[in-house]
Amino acid sequence: MSSKSVYSVRIDSRIRKMIEEMSDQNWQEEIRMLIEHSVRKKRKEQLLTQAKEGLRTLATGPSAAASIREDRDAR
Repeated sequence: MSSKSVYSVRIDSRIRKMIEEMSDQNWQEEIRMLIEHSVRKKRKEQLLTQAKEGLRTLATGPSAAASIREDRDAR
């Protein structure tokens, strides 16, 4: 079972009136899907940025060849 919470937003009264005039649309579901899509997209971008930063951090360390040479020389 998923837990849900309420998130309220304010919209211009003219927009609200137009929404009410278009009773054929399930606006609550439409808005929920839009928010979910947007949040997932931003989260992916955030994770990608973090991954790139992690790779940049790894790239500044010693090279793999240097590590292998050091290990072989230590034997």
